[in-house]
Formats: sequence, C-alpha cells, structure tokens
Amino acid sequence: MKKQKQMAMGSKNSNHPQWRFARNSWNQLSTSKKRATRITFLGGLILLLFLSSCGTKKVVTREPSEPKKEKTISSPKAPPKTNFERIQNYISTYNSIAVSEMEEYGIPASITLAQGILESSMGSGRLAKEGNNHFGIKCHKNWKGKRIYHDDDRKGECFRVYKNPIQSFRDHSLFLTERSRYAFLFDFKTNDYKAWAKGLKKAGYATDPKYPQKLISLIERFELDQYDNQKTKRIKRNKETAVSQVHTVRKGDTLYSLAKKYNISVSRIIQENKIKDNTIYLGQELAIPNSLK
Repeated sequence: MKKQKQMAMGSKNSNHPQWRFARNSWNQLSTSKKRATRITFLGGLILLLFLSSCGTKKVVTREPSEPKKEKTISSPKAPPKTNFERIQNYISTYNSIAVSEMEEYGIPASITLAQGILESSMGSGRLAKEGNNHFGIKCHKNWKGKRIYHDDDRKGECFRVYKNPIQSFRDHSLFLTERSRYAFLFDFKTNDYKAWAKGLKKAGYATDPKYPQKLISLIERFELDQYDNQKTKRIKRNKETAVSQVHTVRKGDTLYSLAKKYNISVSRIIQENKIKDNTIYLGQELAIPNSLK
C-alpha cells in the first residue's frame, strides 16, 4: 500500500511544473556530458593515430639562411691629375685674361701666366682657393680690401683677397705698373720673356734665387710665349698714366668726391678705369692715377 501510495504520489508529483523543469534540466545535462565525452574520445583517438603515424621521425627545423651578399666591385678611383694636367688646365682657363692684360698694360702674357702658375701652385694653393690671389700679392700699406693671413717669408703675413681671379690678374698688372722699381721692365719688348723673368727677380718680386729660371722653364715647356705674339697697346709710363693706389668704393663715394679726395680730375678716373655712364658700385676697385703737380 505504501509503495502504491508513493508511486501514485510520484506520478502525481512528476506532473508538477517544478519537477518537470528539474527533469528536463537533468536530461539536458546528461546529453551535454555525453557529447563532451564523445568529443574527448574522438580527439584522443585522432591524437593517438597522429603520434603513431609519426613514429620516431625527427622533425628538423632549419633557420632561414641569410641572403648571400652580392659582391660589389668598386670602380677604380680616377687617378689624381698630374701637375702637367693641372698646368694645362690653368693655361686654358686664364690665357685669355693674360692676353687681355698684356694688351692693356704691356706685360707679356707668358710672364703673367708663368707667375700665376708658380705663385698659385697651379691654382690649387690656399691663397688662390680662399682669396682668389694668384700672384701672392701682399697687403702693403695702401690695401683697403679684405685680407687673408698666410705663412710665407714670415709667419702670418697679410695677403690681399679678391672677389674673383680676374681682379687678381688686374691687380697684378696694376702692381707692376704703379711701382717705380718695376718701371725699367717696360723698356723690354713683350716677347722678351727672359729679360722680364730676370728683371722681376732683380726688382725684388720674389726672394727665390731660382725664380727667373722657374718662370723661363714654365714658359718654354708649355710654349707660353705663343700668347705674346699678338698686337699690344704699349703703355708709356709717365706721370699721367702711373697709378698711385687702388681705392675700393664705399657707401657715399662718388666720382666727384674721389676726384676731390685724390686731387685729380673726374675724367682721369673714368679714363683709367674705363667707366661707362659715370657709374661706380660698392666694392668696386678703382685705380687712382697719380695727381699732377
């Protein structure tokens, strides 16, 4: 009787909503466990098969090898220019300027070129590179332009600085024409480079006792005398054409103020410097002729 009662109560309770919920939850939980068990079993089986198929084979992993560096063949460096080539280059660059100065001032172009090559170390010396000074002209007392200091006969001597090589060539011409100690040179013909070379040493242009021989050797080796064989305007050195100094134009300078300052006429400054339209500009270097007294 008791069992029948319990069964009756159980069947009665099984229809109760809470009981149905508990039973459904249990059934769902059992199903998920079954699925999990199956999945675990299948995964283990697959792993076992994989390991058995591999056996004792070793898996060797290789590190990626570095890409081979391509051998680069460096092109051979161009050999430095020889002194012969440097001199040839200097001549081709400045021969027209030397001829122009010869036509204007009567100084042999061969002498100008030979001095330029020698004094500027073929254009590669410090004074030439940093100061455009191709003739080793020092400042002296009357120089008002820029300066550069360089060891020469004495340590830290003052040398002139130019804006470009053309100004250096022009100042070289003025340097020889404005100083009385060089006046005798202009008695020599422009094609007599030997007399000019010896005369420059005699006048004290250089202290090197072999200076004339060095100039002559350069002229003959590179046939610089070919540039002397041109018609030139010989300048008579007299009081009217002698140059006393070089003036660098500053702010406020005019032709009239300069003429008054140096006691010469405006026309003489214009004529000496070939000034056009009576125009001068800042930094311009003007050759100032000696005043007539």
